[in-house]
Amino acid sequence: MLSGNLVNGGSAISCPHGGRVVPASAPSAGVRIDGHQVPTAADVFVVSGCRHTIDGVPHPCATVRWTPHRDSVLIDGSPVLMDSTSALCFSAALVPQGPPVVAAATRGVSSR
Repeated sequence: MLSGNLVNGGSAISCPHGGRVVPASAPSAGVRIDGHQVPTAADVFVVSGCRHTIDGVPHPCATVRWTPHRDSVLIDGSPVLMDSTSALCFSAALVPQGPPVVAAATRGVSSR
């Protein structure tokens, strides 16, 4: 059984070094939660602002690759992303640099 919070446009995602992770383009699926689009594993995620260095030489995270569970919920045939979905950040040279940090969006209740 899958558990965790669904990643959506209101989720704050960062690389392990504080860089901001966002989909490279609008998520391909048209599904929304709380008005935010829901990305899937088919979407490409990029990192900006990573300050990772090795021996004083910048080696910033550039992309994130998600590895969804085989029993994931699907949107248009692609697995949705949960804050518990396995993932790794990679440098431009495709060197693994650690897992992203996902903070779920705060959900509010409103009435009319």
